[in-house]
Amino acid sequence: MIKTIKTVQGDMWDLISYRVYGTEAGVAVLLEANPEMGAQFVLPGGVTVIVPDYEAPKTTILPPWRR
Repeated sequence: MIKTIKTVQGDMWDLISYRVYGTEAGVAVLLEANPEMGAQFVLPGGVTVIVPDYEAPKTTILPPWRR
């Protein structure tokens, strides 16, 4: 089953990514799944956005203040 969400007026790709994945790193995945809307930076309300599965890569190399 394909997961989708409806946008709220003023949503941007990084905000949608943060909302659904917990990180802005998923923007490329969202844009790839929604190529017809890729040119829009700010989305209107009520647009259906396809949200594919995504898991942010885990890193083991962290700076001292993030350990």
